[in-house]
Parts: sequence; C-alpha cells; structure tokens
Amino acid sequence: MKKFLGTSLVLLAFAVVLSGCNNNLAVDTVETDAITESDSSRSSWSIGGSTFTHDPSIIYADGLYWMFYTADGIGVKYSSDGKTWYQGTQVFASAPSWWSTYVPSKTDFNIWAPDISYYNGKYNLYYSVSTFGSNVSCIGLMQCTSILKGDWVDKGLVIRSTSSSKYNCIDPSFVYNGTPYLTFGSWYDGIWIVRLSSSTMKPNQSAIQIADRDLSSNAIEGACIWNRGNGYYYLFASFDKCCAGTSSTYNIRYGRSKSITGPYVDKNGVSLLDGGGTVLASSSGRQIGPGGQCIFTTASGSTAMAYHYYDSYNSGTATLAIRDIKTVSGWPTF
Repeated sequence: MKKFLGTSLVLLAFAVVLSGCNNNLAVDTVETDAITESDSSRSSWSIGGSTFTHDPSIIYADGLYWMFYTADGIGVKYSSDGKTWYQGTQVFASAPSWWSTYVPSKTDFNIWAPDISYYNGKYNLYYSVSTFGSNVSCIGLMQCTSILKGDWVDKGLVIRSTSSSKYNCIDPSFVYNGTPYLTFGSWYDGIWIVRLSSSTMKPNQSAIQIADRDLSSNAIEGACIWNRGNGYYYLFASFDKCCAGTSSTYNIRYGRSKSITGPYVDKNGVSLLDGGGTVLASSSGRQIGPGGQCIFTTASGSTAMAYHYYDSYNSGTATLAIRDIKTVSGWPTF
C-alpha cells in the first residue's frame, strides 16, 4: 500500500486531479467514524470517510481505488489509499429505455450489485436490473476507457432471465483465465457461469450451473471467483438472509475447483451443487451479516476482499469492510 500523506494533501491532490475530468466527482463529508483494526483481525483495513456501501466492487485504476455499489444509478466512491473513501457521482443520470423492455415491473432507479473489471483496454461495468422476489431480470454492461474521465458507453443487454428461466440474472462477476467468463445468479437454481466473447463481452455459449442449495428458506447469491494462479479457482458466495439490518444472517462461504466451470467442493469435500460451502466470514462483533463480496488487486499487487456488513454500532447501516486474503494449505483465509 502507498503511504497516506495526510488529509490536507490528499484533498489537494483530488482537487487538482479531478478539476479537469468530466464526471463531476465531489468530496463528501465523513459519514461514520473510522473502524479500527482492533475491531476484527489484523488483516482488516481501517476504513473511514464515506463508508456506506452495499455489494461493493473495487478496482485500482488511474492512481485511485474506485468502488461501485448498489444504489440509484449505480453508486461510486473513490479513495487514494483504499481506507478513506469519498463520494463520487453515480454512473447513470437516468434509466436507459431498454431496461423496461426486459424488466417491465422495474419502477425505481436502484441498480444492484455492479461489478467492475479491466479487460482488452476497457473497464467493464456489469450490473443488475431486477425487482425483489422475481427472476424477471437482466444484466447490462457499461464500458469506458478511463474511470477518471467517466467516458461511459452503454453496451446494452448482456443476458436476461424470465419467469420460466432456471436462473436469475443478477449479481454478475467477471473472471478471466485466458478466456473471459461471467458468473451470476441468486436463489432459484443458484449460481451459474457463462463464457463471454472477448470482443463483445457478452455470452457466446450456454450457461453452466456451478452452485446450488436447498432454497426453501435461505439464499445463495452474490458469487465471485478468485483465479488464484495456484492451480485452483475459488468460488465465493453469500449465503442466507440479506438486507435486514442487524437481523441479517448473511455469511460468506467458498469452495474450490481445478476447473473454472467446476465442480467446486468445500473443505469437507461437499459439492457446492449440493449445498456445500466452507464459512469464510459470518457475524462477529459489530459486523452483522457480511456478504456481497468481491476480490480485487491492491495498489501493491496483493489481494484483498471487500464486502458489506450491517454495523451494530451504527443503527445497522450497511458498511464497507476490506480484508487482505490469502491461501493456507490451498484454502482461502484472512
């Protein structure tokens, strides 16, 4: 990590850098107190500034950390060090007309679980358009050449689901292993993966199911795959109840596979297609219902996981957490 140079210098740097760009970023006031490392393990980052988030996705680009998250028009925050965050300008100023073609019941502007990645010279921002309790959903794509400039271009529909589909097209997450793939899915028949065209960044094959569980009362959703480079792929997913403040039971579980398309198994050898999943993070201390996770590469080249939790010290507000992640004996740990 780069050294933090002090608030006044950072704000000055932001003022100089951002004054010439066209995405109208603005520094926000501090929303919560910084969360100290003693609140969790020593691998946790001390987070402060504008810390509200839900389903964060983070990338380091143009000398800054950028976070995209569930919000009206897709929320954006930025940081020089990944620890002190500032509010940016949402991606969409208004809803594209094509959304209503595939999700006609969508009447609000709240866009779920965006995923940011860089591939083939462009930043790819996948996102979900849906309504609660329905699998009439779709995933869209925005692209730009510079997040700082904000030269976003709407690339339209990527994949959709209808009431007769096995899956639910929300919670997209990009992964690359020499070939681009996208994971997606929530409830219904769980988590799926589909291969993408490297030119269009849209599916060029049928989707494959890679995780499922008994959904009579609890969910599996919000998946992402970590291509560790050690011979294994690690599939992380959010289990159980989300979005209920301090009553949430969300937790992060995982399995691994030597193939990106599975089969994925947990530490006990149980397939994630049969409800398996080793717990990585669950409610502890002030962090209630951790989930909506993403894996990202830090400025120094290490790997970290970001997720949201409901802060029991702050009225159950959805709050950002970041923790360094590694593998021990071939299994992920903080």
